[in-house]
Amino acid sequence: MSNPDLKPELTTPDSKPDPEHQKPFGTNDADEEEDGDDENDVEDEEEEDVDVFGEPDRPKPRTREDKFRSDKLKMESLLRRMQSGPVSLRVHDVIVKGNTKTKDHVIAAEIEELKRVGSMQELLKASQLVNLRLRALDVFDAVKITLDSGPPELPGTANVTIEVVETANPLSGQIGAYTKAEARSSTVEGSLKYKNLFGYADIWDGSLAYGCDHSAELSAGMYLPRFKGLATPVTARAYLLSQDWLKFSSYKERSLGLSLGLFSSTYHDVSYNLAWRTLTDPSQMSSRPVRRQLGHNLLSSLKYTFKFDQRNSSMRPTRGYAFVSTSQIGGLAPDTRCLRFLRQEFDLRYAVPLGFYRAALNFGISGGVVFPWGNGSLSRPSSLPERFFLGGNVSPLCALGGPTALWGFKTRGLGPTEPKRQVHGENSDPSGVDFLGGDLAVTALADLSFDLPLRWFREKGIHVHAFACAGNVAKLTENEYQNFSVQKFVESIRSSVGVGLVIPTSLFRMEVCSLSLSPIIFQSK
Repeated sequence: MSNPDLKPELTTPDSKPDPEHQKPFGTNDADEEEDGDDENDVEDEEEEDVDVFGEPDRPKPRTREDKFRSDKLKMESLLRRMQSGPVSLRVHDVIVKGNTKTKDHVIAAEIEELKRVGSMQELLKASQLVNLRLRALDVFDAVKITLDSGPPELPGTANVTIEVVETANPLSGQIGAYTKAEARSSTVEGSLKYKNLFGYADIWDGSLAYGCDHSAELSAGMYLPRFKGLATPVTARAYLLSQDWLKFSSYKERSLGLSLGLFSSTYHDVSYNLAWRTLTDPSQMSSRPVRRQLGHNLLSSLKYTFKFDQRNSSMRPTRGYAFVSTSQIGGLAPDTRCLRFLRQEFDLRYAVPLGFYRAALNFGISGGVVFPWGNGSLSRPSSLPERFFLGGNVSPLCALGGPTALWGFKTRGLGPTEPKRQVHGENSDPSGVDFLGGDLAVTALADLSFDLPLRWFREKGIHVHAFACAGNVAKLTENEYQNFSVQKFVESIRSSVGVGLVIPTSLFRMEVCSLSLSPIIFQSK
């Protein structure tokens, strides 16, 4: 009898069995499954590859969970090997992607460190260093470095892929209001910058600054990180500078020049400056020493700077030390109007943490000397703009570079002075004097800073500090060095002591101080 539940398979007349899916005679389903397993085993053996950086072979994971466990085992194994000792490794190839405009040799010069590694640990450090170097070029928006295993036939090798994203908008600008280090007045500054114009990671910029005291500066410059195989960047800047010192020293200064950066590294910097400088007195009230230096002169000087700063902050250091030394020689031209002088400055800082409320003691001492050189140099005066002037409302704790800042004193308010010129037998300003600066300057600083106990003040960075600073300048040229006395120099040192509340913001650093000054003595020639 036929089973009514079974239904016959219906096929159309045109349908034909597929010969590829027909089972061979004498086979069954079990045999086919066994053959399939054998084929899968062969495929798995063929798809096994060498693990990253020469690890033992492992089967290729079939699922996402298996792949995750396999990668985790690989990483744990690699970390164990790295902890036990150096993992021998060399870089087989470095591939750079994304530099459509930047020249290959510019990037190649920054990644040379990768080709010299000999272990996995060295490769990780070199990759981090290369990433920082490429970002420092300031022509890439993003830098990504990927480490991968080398060719299977070369175990113990790695390939490095560097992907860079060139800046989308090479033109940028900014504008702001600032207070110059001389603390004479505020200035408004604007600048434009164009990055990677010719593909050499070159940066071109122009800037304009104007001060409320009629000082102005117009400049344009360029920066090349690599030039014809040189290991250091090359910088050049042309400038037109105008400064108004009529209020303090009865002269205006205007300079047209060119500055070249010849050598620059972590601690060393060498630059050359060539400028045509003019000193004028529109008021015609300048004193005799100032009038003697009015006119044109040529500045051709070479400057060397050594800077070593290990402090944890330049605005509020709580530990570390810093040292800056600047040496300058002028007169590197045969012109008789070329200024010939030697100038040396130094600045030493040391911060000691006290261990509570971020309290720290900061100590500093700075000094400088300038002297003309050449025939009859001992009897000639030094160049007025190259002298040292102390005073001004700028924090000496933040100013690092030489003896310039002294809290609480008027700008250029320390050192030798000379009465201004009298007109028609009378001085229009009986108290008017010209501040002449000095050839020797020394300053010292002690500062104690600490946080306030309230949490809100600590989070905003508002803190209190107590300080004491002292300094003095003296004249050495025109044979005055013969009359110089260390005892008199120390006795005439001026000092200031005070406390202040510091309120840092994202735009400026405001400081409210209460000062106590020692008597100021003006020395006339």
